Amino acid sequence: MKIIRFKERGRVSWGVIKDEFVVPLKTAPFSRILFDFNKIPLRKVKLELPVLPSKIVCVGLNYRDHAKELNMSIPKTPIIFIKPVSSLIGDKGLIEYPSSVKQLDYEAELAVVIGKRCKNIREVDARKYILGYTCLNDVTARDIQKAEGQWTRAKSFDTFCPVGPWIETERPSTMAKIKLYLNNKIKQDSDISQMIFPIDALISFVSKTMTLFPGDVVSTGTPCGIGPMRHGDIVEVDIEGVGKLKNTVV
Repeated sequence: MKIIRFKERGRVSWGVIKDEFVVPLKTAPFSRILFDFNKIPLRKVKLELPVLPSKIVCVGLNYRDHAKELNMSIPKTPIIFIKPVSSLIGDKGLIEYPSSVKQLDYEAELAVVIGKRCKNIREVDARKYILGYTCLNDVTARDIQKAEGQWTRAKSFDTFCPVGPWIETERPSTMAKIKLYLNNKIKQDSDISQMIFPIDALISFVSKTMTLFPGDVVSTGTPCGIGPMRHGDIVEVDIEGVGKLKNTVV
């Protein structure tokens, strides 16, 4: 099931995509799914950000092939950081290239959307707290990251967190492909079996540090093949079984 937030006639609502239609929801989808049973043609609505989180938790160095390309050791515990909600944009949103940045990189990631409040949960219980999955591009000012040694400023500029286009409630397979295209040329091509710490382990780990609320996003790291973007580039994150997220650099 593909859950969306959409705008129609100036009003933003939750809905579910069914074929070429949107079925609105009566309430937010976190407690339960209540259909309105009206149908709106998909072509008549504008997709908004699929979620409005209180925080975006990201995981660094969580793919074996990415650690190998960087010649870095496999971490013993997840490395986490937070991107601010002000960095969010949706599908087809514009990634702004700051004048102070010399190298702007893409990072294709599978992101998890939390469905209900969780704190100190066990790995075996993690799925109970997940609403679904979406695509995320962890845009990074690589020159700032290298110069400062910590990641907050390099990953926190406005528009540096494209997310979307929807929340897919079905979990992708453990071999699902994760790809990134830059101007229709493939740059990242891996699968989520390369993750060092799997999805449920990450949700459990993060919940033991901070409370996760409905709508919060936990992004699970990027595979090998990261690289720079330039003004005018079109960048697409394509995750098998989840969706495609497309943005333009301006």
